[in-house]
Amino acid sequence: MRRGDTSATEVVADHLDHLRRTDSQVSAFRSVRAAEALAEAEKVDDQPDLGNLPLAGVPIVIKENTAVAGIPTWNGSEAASEGVAEEDHELVRRLRGAGAVVLGTSRMPELGLWGSTDDQSSVTRNPWSLEHTAGGSSGGSAAAVSAGLVPIAHANDGLGSVRIPAACCGLIGLKPGRGVLPVGFSEAGQWFGLVEHGILATTVADAALGFAVLGGRTPQPLTQPGRLRVAVSLRSPVDGVRPDEGNRTALHTAAKLLTDCGHDTVAADPRYPTSLGLKGMATWFAAAYRVAEEAKLDRSQLQARTRRHVKLGEWVWRRGYVQEKDRQVFRDLSLGFFTDGGFDVLVTPVLARAPLAAKDWHRRGWMSNLMANIRYAPYPAPWNITGFPALTVPVGVRHDGLPAAVQLVGPPGTELQLLAVAGQMELAAPWRRYAPGYPQGM
Repeated sequence: MRRGDTSATEVVADHLDHLRRTDSQVSAFRSVRAAEALAEAEKVDDQPDLGNLPLAGVPIVIKENTAVAGIPTWNGSEAASEGVAEEDHELVRRLRGAGAVVLGTSRMPELGLWGSTDDQSSVTRNPWSLEHTAGGSSGGSAAAVSAGLVPIAHANDGLGSVRIPAACCGLIGLKPGRGVLPVGFSEAGQWFGLVEHGILATTVADAALGFAVLGGRTPQPLTQPGRLRVAVSLRSPVDGVRPDEGNRTALHTAAKLLTDCGHDTVAADPRYPTSLGLKGMATWFAAAYRVAEEAKLDRSQLQARTRRHVKLGEWVWRRGYVQEKDRQVFRDLSLGFFTDGGFDVLVTPVLARAPLAAKDWHRRGWMSNLMANIRYAPYPAPWNITGFPALTVPVGVRHDGLPAAVQLVGPPGTELQLLAVAGQMELAAPWRRYAPGYPQGM
């Protein structure tokens, strides 16, 4: 575009054509703003200096729990919809200000509670394998990027909702640390401070660019890190859950890449107290209850699994089982892991198993959903409790043909360092930018 080889209007039109052909396969989008997006692209083309717009004409999708003026903020189900938004969320405003064109909103599970994305209207599928989920709760955003419907996507993360879909779909997925980006949700919607907005992309450079725009900063090249001390841990935060062969291999591959990049890798496990799992689940339950109460949702219209989740949340909340002091204890413990051990980065798996089957999980019982989520994606949630930055990085392909990935975690303020380390890994072992067979016809 800056060379004049194409225009924002042509770019957006091409992506809309691809979306019309492809989204029936993956079901990534909840709503599409075709006419509005083309009109906005024309306005970008009228800008006198595209060099001042870091995302000039770049199509993007916004997760459906984040307000986009003129369309409903759906929150994963009609029962939880907030109706048509009157104005953009602050981060949507920043994306538009950088020249991005919003094609629509992406699907998520009800209230963002689950690690798969489906409802009574559709099942969001993984472009790598339509028989598997794209993850959750930002499953629609991840499917959209992996299938080439958009080059980058907005997402948010309360207990892994950026990093889990990124791992399922072979993408870079960044959850910044607490307070780095404006959350802009109600007090209940912030899930006791666990929720952060993030970005999904196919390359580290694109993720860094998107993160800069969301943060209101001028994009700058990443500074290459010096020699870092990296902790490598297979240990699951959930007792009794062990990573499968594909995720063990992914971690070993990542450790070797980091060593080859000049870093010191050391086997070391963070402390995950048994109480962490119990109190983490209580927080998950209570977050659902507080959202439902604040929004005055008709619980009878929610999915059965969500109703049970909300009911348990009310029980733990009223008994005082969800306390900020408990979360602070784990933050202090985790910060000590980095400072006392002299570690700059922690690398773990993201998933313990392959992505879940793509099916109507919303029709299954609460216990079935609970156990499936805990067993397949136990690693991301602790880092929402601490508020530390964390990043999913692809590391090739599993033995079953699905993408492999690891999680990089750092102490507060290390988002750019994590991205720079991921950039070294990408340079040493480039991954596929899109799922095999996508984007079709582009």
